[in-house]
Amino acid sequence: MSDATLSAQPTSEPNDAKAPAPDPAGDDVIELHRRTIDKVLIGFGALTTVVFLVAGGLLAWGANFSDDYVHRELASQNVFFPSAEELKAEGRDDLVAHADEQVTTGTQAEAYASYIGGHLEGIADGKTYSEIDDRGAAQAVQDAIDSGASDEEVADLQATADQLKAQRDTLFKGETLRGLLLSSYAWSTVGRIAGYAAIAAFVAAAAMGGLTIAGLVHLRRQD
Repeated sequence: MSDATLSAQPTSEPNDAKAPAPDPAGDDVIELHRRTIDKVLIGFGALTTVVFLVAGGLLAWGANFSDDYVHRELASQNVFFPSAEELKAEGRDDLVAHADEQVTTGTQAEAYASYIGGHLEGIADGKTYSEIDDRGAAQAVQDAIDSGASDEEVADLQATADQLKAQRDTLFKGETLRGLLLSSYAWSTVGRIAGYAAIAAFVAAAAMGGLTIAGLVHLRRQD
């Protein structure tokens, strides 16, 4: 084969493999500087401090309002505990520490409610006012009169009706007063819890405030 023939044949050249084009989205790099992180943490700390301060102020206001309200309402009733001798005679040695005290606090209100409860239990064998059927007794008197019962029988029925009505009225008044005293105790307890929560909120605010200030100092030193 001649050299001309050889030169006319196309020369086979290897195909270069082309590398895939890089994905622009995959090469994005997000840089997060330390100063940026510090600023975010400082801002969060300042906001949290303000939130704790506001919460503590509201809780403290609620605690003071509860204490003042309970004290004012109880003091206006002029309720006093019996003397120590009377309490011992009634078997209420647990209340001797409150002897002769005026009821002005939630704790005293709870104690006096217990004192009233002891008296109420002895009025109608432990029954509440709603369990006493004074209306039925009054109706029995009327039925006896309508049926022509003797005066003695009517008098006995009337005495029973009067006794039941007196018991029901006494229990109603006593249980109402007892309920009011226990409500005062409940409000006092809520106020006390609010006071503890206010202290916790102020402590948290002080801690977050300290951390925020420390973060600001650290940020300035980096300048």
